[in-house]
Amino acid sequence: MDERLWSWDPEIAAAIAGEECRQAGTIELIASENFTSPAVMAAVGTVLTNKYAEGYPGRRYYGGCEWVDRVETIAIERAKQLFGAAHVNVQPHSGAQANMAAMLAVLSPGDRILSLSLQQGGHLSHGAPVNFSGRWFEIHFYHLHPETEQLDYDHIRARAHEVQPKLIICGYSAYSRTIDFARFREIADEVGAVLLADIAHIAGIVAVGLHPSPVGLAQIVTTTTHKTLRGPRGGMILCDADYAETIDKSVFPGTQGGPLMHIIAGKAVAFGEALQPSFRDYIARVLENARVLAETLQAEGLRIVSGGTDNHLMLVDLRPLGLSGRKAEKALDAVGITVNKNAIPNDPRPPAQASGIRLGTPAMTTRGFGPDEMRLTGQLIATVLRNPDDTATLERVRGQVRELVEHFPVPGLPPLSKIVHTMEAAQLGFAGELR
Repeated sequence: MDERLWSWDPEIAAAIAGEECRQAGTIELIASENFTSPAVMAAVGTVLTNKYAEGYPGRRYYGGCEWVDRVETIAIERAKQLFGAAHVNVQPHSGAQANMAAMLAVLSPGDRILSLSLQQGGHLSHGAPVNFSGRWFEIHFYHLHPETEQLDYDHIRARAHEVQPKLIICGYSAYSRTIDFARFREIADEVGAVLLADIAHIAGIVAVGLHPSPVGLAQIVTTTTHKTLRGPRGGMILCDADYAETIDKSVFPGTQGGPLMHIIAGKAVAFGEALQPSFRDYIARVLENARVLAETLQAEGLRIVSGGTDNHLMLVDLRPLGLSGRKAEKALDAVGITVNKNAIPNDPRPPAQASGIRLGTPAMTTRGFGPDEMRLTGQLIATVLRNPDDTATLERVRGQVRELVEHFPVPGLPPLSKIVHTMEAAQLGFAGELR
Protein backbone atom coordinates (compact mmCIF):
# COMPACT_ATOMS: atom_id res chain seq x y z
CA MET A 1 0.00 0.00 0.00
CA ASP A 2 1.19 3.50 -0.81
CA GLU A 3 2.08 4.99 2.58
CA ARG A 4 0.79 8.38 1.40
CA LEU A 5 -2.74 6.99 1.66
CA TRP A 6 -2.54 7.34 5.44
CA SER A 7 -2.58 11.12 5.10
CA TRP A 8 -4.94 11.22 2.11
CA ASP A 9 -7.64 8.92 3.50
CA PRO A 10 -6.81 7.29 6.85
CA GLU A 11 -10.11 5.36 7.04
CA ILE A 12 -9.46 3.53 3.77
CA ALA A 13 -5.78 3.15 4.62
CA ALA A 14 -6.72 1.49 7.89
CA ALA A 15 -9.08 -0.91 6.15
CA ILE A 16 -6.45 -1.85 3.58
CA ALA A 17 -3.89 -2.35 6.35
CA GLY A 18 -6.35 -4.61 8.11
CA GLU A 19 -6.76 -6.68 4.97
CA GLU A 20 -2.99 -6.90 4.54
CA CYS A 21 -2.82 -8.23 8.08
CA ARG A 22 -5.63 -10.70 7.47
CA GLN A 23 -4.00 -12.05 4.32
CA ALA A 24 -0.58 -12.29 5.94
CA GLY A 25 -1.98 -13.96 9.05
CA THR A 26 -4.12 -16.68 7.50
CA ILE A 27 -3.76 -19.89 5.54
CA GLU A 28 -5.65 -19.02 2.35
CA LEU A 29 -7.36 -22.10 0.92
CA ILE A 30 -10.14 -20.57 -1.17
CA ALA A 31 -9.63 -22.30 -4.51
CA SER A 32 -10.54 -19.24 -6.56
CA GLU A 33 -8.03 -16.94 -4.87
CA ASN A 34 -4.31 -16.40 -5.32
CA PHE A 35 -1.61 -13.82 -4.60
CA THR A 36 -0.36 -11.79 -7.54
CA SER A 37 3.28 -10.94 -7.99
CA PRO A 38 4.46 -7.44 -7.00
CA ALA A 39 4.91 -6.78 -10.75
CA VAL A 40 1.23 -7.49 -11.45
CA MET A 41 0.20 -5.35 -8.49
CA ALA A 42 2.42 -2.52 -9.73
CA ALA A 43 0.93 -2.63 -13.23
CA VAL A 44 -2.61 -2.50 -11.87
CA GLY A 45 -1.86 0.57 -9.75
CA THR A 46 -0.77 2.84 -12.61
CA VAL A 47 -2.00 5.85 -14.58
CA LEU A 48 -3.62 3.45 -17.04
CA THR A 49 -6.67 3.59 -14.77
CA ASN A 50 -7.16 7.16 -16.04
CA LYS A 51 -7.54 6.20 -19.71
CA TYR A 52 -10.83 5.59 -21.48
CA ALA A 53 -10.30 3.27 -24.46
CA GLU A 54 -13.60 2.04 -25.87
CA GLY A 55 -13.00 -0.19 -28.87
CA TYR A 56 -9.95 -2.27 -29.75
CA PRO A 57 -6.30 -1.54 -30.62
CA GLY A 58 -6.23 0.61 -33.75
CA ARG A 59 -10.02 1.01 -33.61
CA ARG A 60 -10.73 3.20 -30.58
CA TYR A 61 -13.51 5.72 -30.05
CA TYR A 62 -11.18 8.09 -28.17
CA GLY A 63 -7.91 9.76 -28.98
CA GLY A 64 -4.69 9.35 -27.06
CA CYS A 65 -4.75 5.55 -27.11
CA GLU A 66 -1.35 4.79 -28.66
CA TRP A 67 0.16 3.47 -25.40
CA VAL A 68 -2.87 1.55 -24.18
CA ASP A 69 -3.09 0.01 -27.66
CA ARG A 70 0.39 -1.30 -27.09
CA VAL A 71 -0.51 -2.68 -23.67
CA GLU A 72 -3.59 -4.51 -24.94
CA THR A 73 -1.79 -5.88 -27.99
CA ILE A 74 0.97 -7.28 -25.79
CA ALA A 75 -1.64 -8.91 -23.53
CA ILE A 76 -3.40 -10.48 -26.52
CA GLU A 77 -0.24 -11.81 -28.12
CA ARG A 78 1.03 -13.27 -24.86
CA ALA A 79 -2.31 -14.97 -24.20
CA LYS A 80 -2.39 -16.42 -27.73
CA GLN A 81 1.12 -17.79 -27.24
CA LEU A 82 0.31 -19.14 -23.79
CA PHE A 83 -2.78 -21.08 -24.88
CA GLY A 84 -2.19 -21.58 -28.59
CA ALA A 85 -5.41 -19.74 -29.35
CA ALA A 86 -6.39 -18.30 -32.73
CA HIS A 87 -8.10 -15.26 -31.18
CA VAL A 88 -8.17 -13.70 -27.71
CA ASN A 89 -10.25 -10.93 -26.16
CA VAL A 90 -8.71 -9.65 -22.90
CA GLN A 91 -11.36 -7.03 -22.11
CA PRO A 92 -13.98 -8.92 -20.01
CA HIS A 93 -14.08 -7.52 -16.51
CA SER A 94 -14.75 -10.92 -14.95
CA GLY A 95 -15.33 -14.58 -15.76
CA ALA A 96 -19.09 -14.13 -15.49
CA GLN A 97 -19.01 -11.24 -17.97
CA ALA A 98 -16.85 -13.33 -20.28
CA ASN A 99 -19.55 -16.00 -20.13
CA MET A 100 -22.27 -13.45 -20.77
CA ALA A 101 -20.50 -12.14 -23.85
CA ALA A 102 -19.78 -15.67 -25.10
CA MET A 103 -23.41 -16.73 -24.72
CA LEU A 104 -24.80 -13.63 -26.39
CA ALA A 105 -22.38 -14.13 -29.27
CA VAL A 106 -23.94 -17.47 -30.23
CA LEU A 107 -27.40 -17.51 -28.61
CA SER A 108 -30.66 -15.63 -28.64
CA PRO A 109 -32.87 -15.30 -25.55
CA GLY A 110 -34.77 -18.53 -24.99
CA ASP A 111 -32.19 -20.79 -26.68
CA ARG A 112 -31.32 -24.02 -24.92
CA ILE A 113 -28.16 -24.58 -22.89
CA LEU A 114 -26.96 -27.86 -21.42
CA SER A 115 -24.64 -27.52 -18.42
CA LEU A 116 -23.80 -28.82 -14.96
CA SER A 117 -25.83 -27.18 -12.20
CA LEU A 118 -24.29 -24.97 -9.54
CA GLN A 119 -25.31 -27.52 -6.90
CA GLN A 120 -23.24 -30.21 -8.62
CA GLY A 121 -20.14 -28.14 -9.18
CA GLY A 122 -21.03 -25.82 -12.06
CA HIS A 123 -20.99 -22.02 -11.92
CA LEU A 124 -23.56 -19.35 -11.19
CA SER A 125 -23.29 -18.11 -14.78
CA HIS A 126 -23.93 -21.57 -16.25
CA GLY A 127 -27.68 -21.37 -15.77
CA ALA A 128 -28.53 -20.67 -12.14
CA PRO A 129 -32.10 -19.33 -11.97
CA VAL A 130 -31.01 -16.15 -10.15
CA ASN A 131 -28.37 -15.34 -12.79
CA PHE A 132 -28.74 -13.74 -16.23
CA SER A 133 -27.99 -17.14 -17.76
CA GLY A 134 -30.92 -18.81 -16.03
CA ARG A 135 -33.25 -15.89 -16.70
CA TRP A 136 -32.50 -15.37 -20.38
CA PHE A 137 -32.02 -18.92 -21.64
CA GLU A 138 -33.74 -22.29 -21.39
CA ILE A 139 -31.42 -24.26 -19.11
CA HIS A 140 -31.13 -28.01 -18.91
CA PHE A 141 -28.64 -29.83 -16.70
CA TYR A 142 -26.59 -32.99 -16.84
CA HIS A 143 -25.45 -34.60 -13.61
CA LEU A 144 -22.44 -36.29 -12.10
CA HIS A 145 -22.49 -40.05 -11.72
CA PRO A 146 -24.25 -40.73 -8.39
CA GLU A 147 -21.62 -43.25 -7.26
CA THR A 148 -18.32 -41.95 -8.64
CA GLU A 149 -19.30 -38.26 -8.38
CA GLN A 150 -17.47 -37.76 -11.67
CA LEU A 151 -18.58 -36.75 -15.16
CA ASP A 152 -20.62 -39.49 -16.84
CA TYR A 153 -20.12 -38.97 -20.57
CA ASP A 154 -22.72 -41.55 -21.60
CA HIS A 155 -25.29 -39.71 -19.50
CA ILE A 156 -24.17 -36.36 -20.93
CA ARG A 157 -24.50 -37.70 -24.46
CA ALA A 158 -27.99 -39.01 -23.72
CA ARG A 159 -29.04 -35.67 -22.22
CA ALA A 160 -27.66 -33.79 -25.23
CA HIS A 161 -29.67 -35.91 -27.65
CA GLU A 162 -32.75 -35.48 -25.47
CA VAL A 163 -32.44 -31.72 -25.01
CA GLN A 164 -30.91 -30.76 -28.39
CA PRO A 165 -29.18 -27.68 -26.94
CA LYS A 166 -27.65 -24.91 -29.00
CA LEU A 167 -24.80 -24.58 -26.46
CA ILE A 168 -23.10 -27.09 -24.18
CA ILE A 169 -20.99 -25.85 -21.28
CA CYS A 170 -18.16 -27.76 -19.66
CA GLY A 171 -15.62 -26.51 -17.09
CA TYR A 172 -16.60 -26.01 -13.46
CA SER A 173 -16.10 -24.18 -10.18
CA ALA A 174 -16.02 -27.18 -7.85
CA TYR A 175 -14.93 -30.26 -9.79
CA SER A 176 -11.66 -31.93 -8.87
CA ARG A 177 -11.19 -34.34 -11.75
CA THR A 178 -9.77 -34.15 -15.28
CA ILE A 179 -12.20 -33.02 -17.98
CA ASP A 180 -12.22 -34.84 -21.32
CA PHE A 181 -12.82 -31.92 -23.68
CA ALA A 182 -12.51 -34.17 -26.74
CA ARG A 183 -15.48 -36.25 -25.56
CA PHE A 184 -17.48 -33.09 -25.02
CA ARG A 185 -16.72 -31.90 -28.54
CA GLU A 186 -17.85 -35.23 -29.97
CA ILE A 187 -21.14 -34.91 -28.11
CA ALA A 188 -21.61 -31.29 -29.17
CA ASP A 189 -20.98 -32.18 -32.81
CA GLU A 190 -23.51 -35.00 -32.66
CA VAL A 191 -26.30 -32.59 -31.74
CA GLY A 192 -25.04 -29.54 -33.63
CA ALA A 193 -24.23 -27.53 -30.49
CA VAL A 194 -21.47 -25.03 -29.88
CA LEU A 195 -19.11 -26.08 -27.10
CA LEU A 196 -18.14 -23.52 -24.46
CA ALA A 197 -15.34 -24.51 -22.07
CA ASP A 198 -15.13 -22.39 -18.93
CA ILE A 199 -11.63 -23.02 -17.58
CA ALA A 200 -11.68 -20.24 -14.99
CA HIS A 201 -10.28 -22.55 -12.32
CA ILE A 202 -7.85 -24.68 -14.30
CA ALA A 203 -6.50 -22.09 -16.78
CA GLY A 204 -3.03 -22.06 -15.27
CA ILE A 205 -2.91 -25.85 -15.28
CA VAL A 206 -4.05 -25.93 -18.90
CA ALA A 207 -1.55 -23.25 -19.90
CA VAL A 208 1.45 -25.35 -18.83
CA GLY A 209 0.13 -28.62 -20.27
CA LEU A 210 -0.69 -30.37 -17.00
CA HIS A 211 -4.38 -30.61 -17.89
CA PRO A 212 -5.76 -31.32 -21.40
CA SER A 213 -6.54 -28.10 -23.24
CA PRO A 214 -9.96 -27.26 -24.69
CA VAL A 215 -8.41 -24.79 -27.15
CA GLY A 216 -9.01 -26.17 -30.64
CA LEU A 217 -11.78 -28.42 -29.34
CA ALA A 218 -14.26 -25.98 -27.80
CA GLN A 219 -15.12 -23.22 -30.26
CA ILE A 220 -15.18 -20.77 -27.34
CA VAL A 221 -13.11 -20.87 -24.14
CA THR A 222 -13.68 -18.48 -21.24
CA THR A 223 -11.57 -17.98 -18.16
CA THR A 224 -10.74 -15.73 -15.29
CA THR A 225 -7.20 -14.45 -14.92
CA HIS A 226 -6.85 -14.46 -11.13
CA LYS A 227 -7.05 -18.09 -10.01
CA THR A 228 -4.41 -20.57 -11.16
CA LEU A 229 -3.18 -17.98 -13.70
CA ARG A 230 -2.17 -15.79 -10.75
CA GLY A 231 -3.04 -12.50 -12.43
CA PRO A 232 -5.34 -9.58 -11.53
CA ARG A 233 -9.05 -10.12 -11.11
CA GLY A 234 -10.57 -10.21 -14.59
CA GLY A 235 -11.80 -12.35 -17.46
CA MET A 236 -10.77 -13.41 -20.95
CA ILE A 237 -12.24 -15.18 -23.99
CA LEU A 238 -10.32 -17.40 -26.41
CA CYS A 239 -12.00 -18.64 -29.56
CA ASP A 240 -11.62 -20.13 -33.02
CA ALA A 241 -10.93 -17.62 -35.79
CA ASP A 242 -14.47 -18.07 -37.15
CA TYR A 243 -15.90 -16.65 -33.92
CA ALA A 244 -13.45 -13.75 -33.48
CA GLU A 245 -15.59 -10.97 -34.90
CA THR A 246 -18.80 -11.98 -33.16
CA ILE A 247 -17.02 -12.45 -29.82
CA ASP A 248 -15.38 -9.03 -30.04
CA LYS A 249 -18.68 -7.35 -30.89
CA SER A 250 -20.39 -9.19 -28.05
CA VAL A 251 -17.85 -7.88 -25.54
CA PHE A 252 -17.84 -4.33 -26.95
CA PRO A 253 -20.29 -2.81 -27.58
CA GLY A 254 -22.49 -5.78 -26.69
CA THR A 255 -21.97 -6.13 -22.95
CA GLN A 256 -19.27 -3.68 -21.86
CA GLY A 257 -18.09 -0.13 -22.44
CA GLY A 258 -14.54 1.00 -21.85
CA PRO A 259 -12.02 -1.68 -20.87
CA LEU A 260 -10.08 -1.47 -17.61
CA MET A 261 -6.68 -0.74 -19.08
CA HIS A 262 -4.80 -0.94 -15.78
CA ILE A 263 -6.21 -4.44 -15.26
CA ILE A 264 -5.30 -5.43 -18.82
CA ALA A 265 -1.75 -4.30 -18.07
CA GLY A 266 -1.77 -6.59 -15.04
CA LYS A 267 -3.06 -9.41 -17.23
CA ALA A 268 -0.23 -8.85 -19.68
CA VAL A 269 2.33 -9.05 -16.89
CA ALA A 270 0.75 -12.25 -15.53
CA PHE A 271 0.72 -13.86 -18.97
CA GLY A 272 4.39 -12.99 -19.36
CA GLU A 273 5.10 -14.65 -16.01
CA ALA A 274 3.09 -17.72 -17.02
CA LEU A 275 5.22 -18.10 -20.15
CA GLN A 276 8.32 -18.62 -18.01
CA PRO A 277 9.54 -22.16 -17.16
CA SER A 278 9.24 -21.33 -13.46
CA PHE A 279 5.46 -21.06 -13.80
CA ARG A 280 5.19 -24.69 -14.88
CA ASP A 281 7.21 -25.62 -11.80
CA TYR A 282 4.78 -23.59 -9.70
CA ILE A 283 1.72 -25.36 -11.15
CA ALA A 284 3.36 -28.75 -10.58
CA ARG A 285 3.77 -27.79 -6.91
CA VAL A 286 0.13 -26.67 -6.77
CA LEU A 287 -0.97 -30.11 -7.97
CA GLU A 288 1.37 -31.95 -5.61
CA ASN A 289 0.16 -29.87 -2.68
CA ALA A 290 -3.47 -30.58 -3.57
CA ARG A 291 -2.79 -34.31 -3.69
CA VAL A 292 -0.98 -34.21 -0.33
CA LEU A 293 -3.74 -32.14 1.29
CA ALA A 294 -6.45 -34.51 0.03
CA GLU A 295 -4.53 -37.59 1.16
CA THR A 296 -3.92 -36.06 4.58
CA LEU A 297 -7.58 -35.25 5.08
CA GLN A 298 -8.52 -38.77 4.03
CA ALA A 299 -5.98 -40.23 6.46
CA GLU A 300 -7.65 -38.11 9.14
CA GLY A 301 -10.97 -39.78 8.34
CA LEU A 302 -12.57 -37.07 6.21
CA ARG A 303 -14.40 -37.87 2.98
CA ILE A 304 -13.23 -36.19 -0.22
CA VAL A 305 -15.90 -35.96 -2.93
CA SER A 306 -15.05 -38.30 -5.86
CA GLY A 307 -12.30 -39.86 -3.76
CA GLY A 308 -9.52 -37.37 -4.52
CA THR A 309 -8.31 -34.66 -6.86
CA ASP A 310 -6.57 -34.32 -10.22
CA ASN A 311 -6.26 -30.55 -10.06
CA HIS A 312 -5.84 -27.74 -7.54
CA LEU A 313 -9.02 -28.17 -5.50
CA MET A 314 -11.12 -30.65 -3.57
CA LEU A 315 -14.49 -30.83 -1.85
CA VAL A 316 -14.78 -32.17 1.70
CA ASP A 317 -18.07 -33.86 2.57
CA LEU A 318 -18.94 -32.87 6.15
CA ARG A 319 -22.04 -35.00 6.56
CA PRO A 320 -20.22 -37.79 8.45
CA LEU A 321 -19.19 -35.16 11.02
CA GLY A 322 -22.69 -33.74 11.30
CA LEU A 323 -21.40 -30.30 10.36
CA SER A 324 -22.72 -27.80 7.86
CA GLY A 325 -20.33 -26.07 5.53
CA ARG A 326 -21.29 -22.76 7.13
CA LYS A 327 -20.29 -23.88 10.61
CA ALA A 328 -17.05 -25.44 9.33
CA GLU A 329 -16.16 -22.24 7.46
CA LYS A 330 -16.70 -20.15 10.59
CA ALA A 331 -14.74 -22.51 12.84
CA LEU A 332 -11.80 -22.58 10.45
CA ASP A 333 -11.94 -18.83 9.98
CA ALA A 334 -11.67 -18.44 13.74
CA VAL A 335 -8.25 -20.14 13.68
CA GLY A 336 -7.00 -18.34 10.59
CA ILE A 337 -7.73 -20.95 7.92
CA THR A 338 -9.82 -19.40 5.16
CA VAL A 339 -12.14 -21.68 3.16
CA ASN A 340 -15.60 -21.43 1.65
CA LYS A 341 -18.69 -23.46 2.32
CA ASN A 342 -19.74 -25.33 -0.80
CA ALA A 343 -22.52 -27.60 -1.93
CA ILE A 344 -21.62 -31.23 -2.56
CA PRO A 345 -23.34 -33.34 -5.25
CA ASN A 346 -26.96 -34.00 -4.25
CA ASP A 347 -26.55 -31.83 -1.18
CA PRO A 348 -29.48 -32.13 1.26
CA ARG A 349 -28.74 -28.70 2.76
CA PRO A 350 -29.59 -25.33 1.19
CA PRO A 351 -26.72 -23.36 -0.41
CA ALA A 352 -26.49 -20.92 2.49
CA GLN A 353 -25.63 -23.85 4.78
CA ALA A 354 -24.19 -26.47 2.41
CA SER A 355 -22.73 -29.82 3.43
CA GLY A 356 -19.18 -29.29 2.27
CA ILE A 357 -16.19 -27.00 2.11
CA ARG A 358 -14.03 -26.32 -0.93
CA LEU A 359 -10.27 -26.20 -0.52
CA GLY A 360 -7.59 -25.16 -3.01
CA THR A 361 -3.80 -24.93 -2.97
CA PRO A 362 -2.79 -22.17 -5.47
CA ALA A 363 -2.54 -19.29 -2.99
CA MET A 364 -0.46 -21.00 -0.30
CA THR A 365 1.75 -22.61 -2.95
CA THR A 366 2.49 -19.09 -4.16
CA ARG A 367 3.57 -18.24 -0.61
CA GLY A 368 5.93 -21.21 -0.56
CA PHE A 369 3.97 -24.00 1.11
CA GLY A 370 5.20 -27.46 0.18
CA PRO A 371 4.05 -30.98 1.08
CA ASP A 372 5.14 -30.71 4.73
CA GLU A 373 3.16 -27.51 5.28
CA MET A 374 0.15 -28.92 3.45
CA ARG A 375 0.28 -32.06 5.54
CA LEU A 376 0.29 -29.98 8.73
CA THR A 377 -2.52 -27.82 7.34
CA GLY A 378 -4.64 -30.91 6.68
CA GLN A 379 -4.07 -32.11 10.22
CA LEU A 380 -5.03 -28.71 11.64
CA ILE A 381 -8.21 -28.66 9.53
CA ALA A 382 -9.19 -32.10 10.78
CA THR A 383 -8.55 -31.06 14.38
CA VAL A 384 -10.81 -28.04 14.03
CA LEU A 385 -13.58 -29.94 12.26
CA ARG A 386 -13.62 -32.56 14.99
CA ASN A 387 -13.68 -29.88 17.72
CA PRO A 388 -15.48 -26.86 16.25
CA ASP A 389 -16.81 -25.68 19.62
CA ASP A 390 -13.75 -26.36 21.79
CA THR A 391 -12.32 -22.94 22.63
CA ALA A 392 -9.02 -24.29 23.93
CA THR A 393 -8.44 -26.36 20.79
CA LEU A 394 -9.28 -23.45 18.53
CA GLU A 395 -6.92 -21.15 20.41
CA ARG A 396 -4.09 -23.69 20.19
CA VAL A 397 -4.60 -24.16 16.44
CA ARG A 398 -4.78 -20.40 15.97
CA GLY A 399 -1.32 -20.12 17.48
CA GLN A 400 0.03 -22.87 15.23
CA VAL A 401 -1.38 -21.14 12.15
CA ARG A 402 0.18 -17.80 13.10
CA GLU A 403 3.55 -19.41 13.74
CA LEU A 404 3.41 -21.22 10.39
CA VAL A 405 2.42 -18.29 8.17
CA GLU A 406 5.05 -16.02 9.73
CA HIS A 407 7.63 -17.92 7.67
CA PHE A 408 5.72 -17.56 4.37
CA PRO A 409 4.99 -13.87 3.65
CA VAL A 410 2.51 -12.72 1.03
CA PRO A 411 4.43 -11.63 -2.10
CA GLY A 412 5.21 -7.94 -1.79
CA LEU A 413 4.37 -7.78 1.94
CA PRO A 414 6.58 -8.10 5.00
CA PRO A 415 6.03 -10.94 7.50
CA LEU A 416 2.91 -10.77 9.67
CA SER A 417 4.74 -9.63 12.80
CA LYS A 418 6.16 -6.59 11.02
CA ILE A 419 2.75 -5.65 9.58
CA VAL A 420 1.16 -5.79 13.03
CA HIS A 421 4.00 -3.73 14.48
CA THR A 422 3.49 -1.10 11.78
CA MET A 423 -0.22 -0.96 12.49
CA GLU A 424 0.39 -0.58 16.21
CA ALA A 425 2.91 2.18 15.52
CA ALA A 426 0.15 3.94 13.58
CA GLN A 427 -1.99 3.61 16.72
CA LEU A 428 -4.80 1.72 14.99
CA GLY A 429 -7.28 0.63 17.56
CA PHE A 430 -7.96 -2.73 15.98
CA ALA A 431 -4.32 -3.78 15.57
CA GLY A 432 -4.31 -5.87 18.72
CA GLU A 433 -7.40 -7.77 17.57
CA LEU A 434 -5.52 -8.91 14.47
CA ARG A 435 -2.69 -10.59 16.36
